[in-house]
Amino acid sequence: MLLLLRWRETFDMLIPNERIEAFAAALREAGVRVVFTNGCFDILHAGHVRYLAAARALGDVLILGLNSDASVRRLKGEMRPVNTAEDRAEVVGALKSVDYVVIFGEDTAENLIAKVRPAVYAKGGDYTRETLPEARIVESYGGEVAFIPLVAGKSTTGIIERAGRK
Repeated sequence: MLLLLRWRETFDMLIPNERIEAFAAALREAGVRVVFTNGCFDILHAGHVRYLAAARALGDVLILGLNSDASVRRLKGEMRPVNTAEDRAEVVGALKSVDYVVIFGEDTAENLIAKVRPAVYAKGGDYTRETLPEARIVESYGGEVAFIPLVAGKSTTGIIERAGRK
């Protein structure tokens, strides 16, 4: 744990994409079990908090890949994101369960997964190995893919709809 505290003092919680490969390699070389997950995390809600806590419980460090604003727009539509990537990174990075955040601009986390090479790749239960292109990358080097059940009734889309924004 002292090793992690030293990293927190040395590095900001937000790791630049161009430094994530070396950063994750240093964690692995130190014997840290790295867990990785990714997503938009646009409007943080209880489902996100529970999901991230469950993901973090699978290892020693949780690195969260956060979709850039342009990526969120391509995936979710022109009205999204509601919050900027910088704001979203600050909010998720403040959670006890999230150790580090890296912003990425692609629509999938395949390139980021290849850089991080986590011991565990966690995704929500709405995905399957067949619908998750990152799974084959993780399994190719012996990593594990874990699916975490969704929390019923908790979604950013639902919050936006209830707020009257489409």
